[in-house]
Amino acid sequence: MPEPTPVQWADIVQQLGAEIAGPLSAALEQIQNLATTGQIDRRGLRLLRRSVDDARTAGMLGQQLARLASGRLRLNRERQHLTQMLRNVLAQRSRETQARGVQVRQSLKPVEIWADGALLFALLNALMDWALANTHSSVDLRLDLTPWPVKARLSCRFAHRSLDLLSDEGPAQEPPSALDSLAWRLLEQTAITLGVLPLREQEAGITLLTLEFNQLAPDEAPPPDSTHAKLEAEAERMGGNSRPLAGCQVLILAAQRELRAEAQAALRHMGMLVDTVASVAEAEQFCHDGLPHVLLFDAALRDDALLQMVAGIAQDAPDFAFVEMFDGEHRTQLSTATADGVARISRRHLADALPQLLMFELSKRH
Repeated sequence: MPEPTPVQWADIVQQLGAEIAGPLSAALEQIQNLATTGQIDRRGLRLLRRSVDDARTAGMLGQQLARLASGRLRLNRERQHLTQMLRNVLAQRSRETQARGVQVRQSLKPVEIWADGALLFALLNALMDWALANTHSSVDLRLDLTPWPVKARLSCRFAHRSLDLLSDEGPAQEPPSALDSLAWRLLEQTAITLGVLPLREQEAGITLLTLEFNQLAPDEAPPPDSTHAKLEAEAERMGGNSRPLAGCQVLILAAQRELRAEAQAALRHMGMLVDTVASVAEAEQFCHDGLPHVLLFDAALRDDALLQMVAGIAQDAPDFAFVEMFDGEHRTQLSTATADGVARISRRHLADALPQLLMFELSKRH
């Protein structure tokens, strides 16, 4: 599968600049209005927040594209249960789809493939990002096997125009520019890096994307010797894989500003998207529209409200990662070594152990 040319990467960089500059210009206009009038209504505040969120999202996509373009990725191909991973992604994003009012219909046959787990997880999330941003109805996902040659085929179908406008669009219509966003660029380049063929078609307002996976895992193939069981192995992988968790989202819950800052500093060089909140109520509001990938919370805030929130998230997304931070002495524990499935770490070990801990938790779960 051909790699992007320098000209194609230049186009992507130009598009990145446009998708960041546009929202920031809109945000600047709102700020100038606020400075002039001293007032901002709810609509203006929503527009300002949306503009900042759009620019931030574009920057996050740029980080992930830069990771793919670096040439320093070292793929660790192992046997992956594609069907289960896709179901995990859909479960984790169920709150987001419900908030958007989008129904995701599934027809998934059990399929196992050989692939890099972290990159495959990123591909499935990129697929959902792109589909949810463009659909005007539902999203139909179908996973099956082709008869010959045997391949795994994942198809994603949705209407990219409002249903009442579909009759106005003919089959020869050019694809809408929104479908060629940075989200699509990331989806396309992640697929290419993984060795997956992305085939996209538009007709009469309907978009159909097909991803073909050639490397199936036969039933008789022995399971590979996984190296994810130890944090040291994860640290080694990090050394040869430029920002392996770029684009993953972490929510830090801590009442102390100093603790939030320490946790942020520990993740500064990992390319992750980090958000912070100071209370359980703020965390609940943050997770209402869409879950992050990890919740990193202060043990001092553990109460009935926090436990109820954790239980609710675990019910929606069974593979969600929780990490509890303790002040004072506490040995680092993986989620596989705790009764409640919550990883634990001492505050004093955040700088040297938190990146490897998250590497283990995310690679194990996805």
